[in-house]
Parts: sequence; structure tokens; C-alpha cells
Amino acid sequence: MQRSKPRGLREAEGVVIVENINVPGRRTHVNAARYGAVRRALLEVVPRRRPGVTQVEMFAAVREHLPEDLFPGGAKANWWAKTVQLDLEAKGVLRRSSDGRPLRWIRVS
Repeated sequence: MQRSKPRGLREAEGVVIVENINVPGRRTHVNAARYGAVRRALLEVVPRRRPGVTQVEMFAAVREHLPEDLFPGGAKANWWAKTVQLDLEAKGVLRRSSDGRPLRWIRVS
């Protein structure tokens, strides 16, 4: 049985399949325009060197780079940042630092 796309995502909108490093093998369809905007923002704000950024720092910095037409007033920006962050971790683009708490992220590629 083939899994259908989530309701509310029309073909014309475009979708991206995201992964979650915490749930291997799980894939979800999300809006491509929003995913792309958050991905660009994350890659802009997450440094390549330690100590990296905490989740709080990441969320705050990403909000400043998001287009208002896709995220009016920053609506759902944190959810999208976390979704894209988990996907980029699963794809090896971001990595969590194992240097204790709070967790920090750095860019790998």
C-alpha cells in the first residue's frame, strides 16, 4: 500500500521528504518552500566550528532570516527549525556536539 501525501499539500506547492535522526527510517512530506527557507537560514547561522550553537540560539537566529510571507510574525518558525535541523542531522550536514549540556550543533559540510 502506497502512503499518500499529507492533506493540505497540493501538487503545485511542492514537497520535500524529510528524515528524523531520532527515528531512523521515518520519512515525512513537508512544504518545499518553507523547508528551503529554513534550511538556508540554518546553514547561515550554524557555525562550522565549536562550540556551535544551542537550540535556543539557533531558533532565535533562524527567525531573523525567515521571509515574512512564509512565516508571518515568525509563526511556526521553531517547529520548522527543529524539523529541518533533525533532517540535516540525519543527512550528515549538521552534528550534535557531545561536549555535555546544553546540546550544541555545528555544520559538518
